[in-house]
Amino acid sequence: MSFQLKVFIFIGLSVIIVFVSRKSLRNFRSHGFYRLFAFESITALILLNLDYWFYNPFSILHIISWLLLIISGYLVIHGFLLLYKKGNQNNQRRYHSLLKLEKTTKLVTAGIYRYIRHPLYSSLFFLGWGVFFKQISFLSVCLVVAATVFLTLTAKIEEAENLSYFGDAYKSYMKKTKMFIPFLF
Repeated sequence: MSFQLKVFIFIGLSVIIVFVSRKSLRNFRSHGFYRLFAFESITALILLNLDYWFYNPFSILHIISWLLLIISGYLVIHGFLLLYKKGNQNNQRRYHSLLKLEKTTKLVTAGIYRYIRHPLYSSLFFLGWGVFFKQISFLSVCLVVAATVFLTLTAKIEEAENLSYFGDAYKSYMKKTKMFIPFLF
């Protein structure tokens, strides 16, 4: 794929990401503000490594990549389903920059949420690192590190928001779970 086409795709996707995140862009203290930059970093990383997606598919780096991408896919599907089914979304949470799915009024602690607090951000974490292993370069290192930093900031700020809304229940939940990777981090 040509560089110009990749730039065009990046700009188009960026417009969509900015549109979805538009309410968060007014408040750098909202988790959505930093999530936008995580999405941008991962989008750039995907486009950077797109030409190497199936290059040398049985190398150790590509096997690691595919394993991370499979984990990412599982986390996003399982996390969204649980959040949708058990989160009891409604407009009671009036924080203006929350997306509809994020307006949960019940703390979800079942399934993967029993082990990690942020499976959807964790899926982005694994997606970024999975794409990174497709073709390692200085720029891909910079992008995956940026995505990791922005995802961590996003999760930390969202935790403060959740502590404010759910109170001691969320504080107790934080003591029992990890942020992104079960039993590790």
